[in-house]
Amino acid sequence: MFDSRFTGIVEAAEALRSRKISPVELTRDCLDRITALNPVLNAFITVTADRALEQASAAEDEILRGNWRGPLHGIPIGLKDIIDTAGILTTAASNLYEHRIPIRNAEVVGRLELAGAVFLGKQNLHEFAYGGSSMIGAYGEVHNPWNPEYIAGGSSGGSAAAVAAGLGFAAIGTDTAGSIREPAALCGVVGLKPTYGRVSAQGVIPLSESLDHVGPIAGNVADTTVLFRALAEGDGVPLEDFLGIWDRSKISLRVGVPRAFFYEGLHPEVMQALETALLVITSLGAELRDIALTPDNDRTVQAAESYAFHAANVAKTPDLYQPETLRRIKTGENISPQDYERKLADLKVEREKIRAVFEAVDLIVTPTTSVPAPKIADFKQNPESLRPNELVLLRNTRPFNVWGVPAISIPCGLTKAGLPIGLQIAGPPNREDLVLQFAYACEQALQWRQRALSSAEVFIRADK
Repeated sequence: MFDSRFTGIVEAAEALRSRKISPVELTRDCLDRITALNPVLNAFITVTADRALEQASAAEDEILRGNWRGPLHGIPIGLKDIIDTAGILTTAASNLYEHRIPIRNAEVVGRLELAGAVFLGKQNLHEFAYGGSSMIGAYGEVHNPWNPEYIAGGSSGGSAAAVAAGLGFAAIGTDTAGSIREPAALCGVVGLKPTYGRVSAQGVIPLSESLDHVGPIAGNVADTTVLFRALAEGDGVPLEDFLGIWDRSKISLRVGVPRAFFYEGLHPEVMQALETALLVITSLGAELRDIALTPDNDRTVQAAESYAFHAANVAKTPDLYQPETLRRIKTGENISPQDYERKLADLKVEREKIRAVFEAVDLIVTPTTSVPAPKIADFKQNPESLRPNELVLLRNTRPFNVWGVPAISIPCGLTKAGLPIGLQIAGPPNREDLVLQFAYACEQALQWRQRALSSAEVFIRADK
């Protein structure tokens, strides 16, 4: 059986195409793992088992007739429960949307259906995506597969946890301040935030329309590339065989290292993992260049847009929100239209300014998060520490939402406690191809997954 923890989409797709395995078998295996592990991880809110098996059976019939649609055909994946699915509950992890069933699919769901993907269900998240821990929501917190005592990150916590634990081969998440990359880093998987607007957010419940991004989470860079190719719009989508044809021995890229801010206050084990990763990057032939970046940490645009979306429901049914979510939403209540427009103009300036940085370097490399995953119990004992700690976790990811450039997190190490550490790689606007190529080279050189999976003691402790 193809276990999605250890076998990627690319390998599974070839086995499906050659009829060595069926989509129904893959789907049943994922559903069995969901049944076994979701009570521990709480990664899924809604599991659409019957529908998934119907889709898998239809995919099997098409493949048997020689109508293979591509590498996602018959592959079981999950969707963050903020992405609309026609006829299927879409809750945003909120009591406000407890009974909300959309009548239309989000654009990304339609694209994945055309590619032949099988949908396993809707995944848990931080309520309305307004947080980096997946601790706050109507369906409870998400647990980290490496150790369920720790957070999975957020807001796409259920999606990252599900991929890491093999509850599907991949997932689609959203990222407003790091909500794909941060949980990917904490759960030891790969998460890509594309260029702003590169993947449609139509049909995705917004947190902040000017900062929201939609993107894939998968077990490795090749699988992430397959998903991005299915989702993306515009030029620069990687060629299907680019990973195979790219010569990793001839990397001559200029890689920017912004020590100030992004490398400050790192947990010692995160620092050690990043220094090792930088040595590996140098060994690939890349030139490291120290650069200065000054992130804009103003949150006016996000606060104003979040409040604008929720204002009517906040006034009418505030009790249907989790208290902490309501508090966060109301931070935008008194922002004037003039202040919002001024900060929106500043955001557009920041997105123009970042282009100049990529005249001096080709890519930027940072730690994804400055610290490993915190313990769930610590936040429950000290709730007022939750938001400050989330902001620490999102510190290195949020600037790239402001700049709107593509950024990916790949695993690069494990702490002594067996918790994953992430490496973030960012590139110029619309150069996901370059980001993915370099991430693939780093992934192969680091050999993190091979080393991590060799220890049954640390991988997917929820199995124990």
